[in-house]
Amino acid sequence: MTDKAYLPEGMLLTSEENIYYTSDIKRLEKAMERGIILEGVVTRCDSENMDLSVEVGRYHGIIPREEAVWSRDGEAAKDIAVITRVGKAAAFKITDIVYLPSGEPHLILSRRAAQAECDVNYISSLESGDIIPAVVTHLEPFGAFIDIGCGIISLMTVDSISVSRISHPRERFKCGEHIMSIVRSVDRESGRIYMSHRELLGTWEENAARFESAQTVTGIVRSIEDYGIFVELSPNLAGLAEYKDGVEVGDVCAVYIKNIIPEKMKIKLVLIDSAKGSFTHNMKYFIDTDKVRHMPHWKYSPDGCTKVIETVFDEKICQKTPDLQK
Repeated sequence: MTDKAYLPEGMLLTSEENIYYTSDIKRLEKAMERGIILEGVVTRCDSENMDLSVEVGRYHGIIPREEAVWSRDGEAAKDIAVITRVGKAAAFKITDIVYLPSGEPHLILSRRAAQAECDVNYISSLESGDIIPAVVTHLEPFGAFIDIGCGIISLMTVDSISVSRISHPRERFKCGEHIMSIVRSVDRESGRIYMSHRELLGTWEENAARFESAQTVTGIVRSIEDYGIFVELSPNLAGLAEYKDGVEVGDVCAVYIKNIIPEKMKIKLVLIDSAKGSFTHNMKYFIDTDKVRHMPHWKYSPDGCTKVIETVFDEKICQKTPDLQK
């Protein structure tokens, strides 16, 4: 289970412990002595040295540029990695407290030290199949970058976000969103960890059980092929409707459920109407992520189905889930 000290940045900010230590200078001195990881909000980046100014309760602190980002290989932080912390929470350890002539305390902070400890005590112990909290930090067409602890970033490729095909991660996530994620694979040599999400969104049967034949429901057009139109009914479930002119990817549509066929893992739809819209399906986790923190194996396809779709979480053989719609 995730140690609360190593949660994604921002999740510790309003905790009782963080509020306790940042409310008084004597408590901050104790936090420094004990090496406790705290959080504060970065308010600006200095134009000369690119040091970060941080609000720590009612006190002021500085994260020197060289202490702003930890790297496993010791590579210097890129400017963008420093300036993008402005306006956001940052995890840190207090390395020194300097008292100014006015008597006001000036805190010297290290985000790098907090991340290094997080890597040793938490990140390095993660295994394929571990389920952990994360925060979405950045979205690109090829995937979502997520904070998996103290600002340490991991990649979740677009095909691992959900079974239902999406063209861009923004169709599922938004920056700053708190999600649960699962460790897809770990490269022990490089230390890179790759994350997944689709395994938490339920199997075909679990999703299909929410629908019935003869229902008319809301869907989102995700793919248009010569032989039909794939419509997302939930993040991990899509059905196929006959081709219809004038329909575009991303359209919100009303579909009639003609038939549900578990043995073929198919849902046949009739597309009634479609239009531009901003409808999104609510994400539902089909496991209790407060209690279940590891998944050794996930099978999406129903028993007896000729097409088997599964993920085996294994350090040596991590079987990537095939694309449902191919």
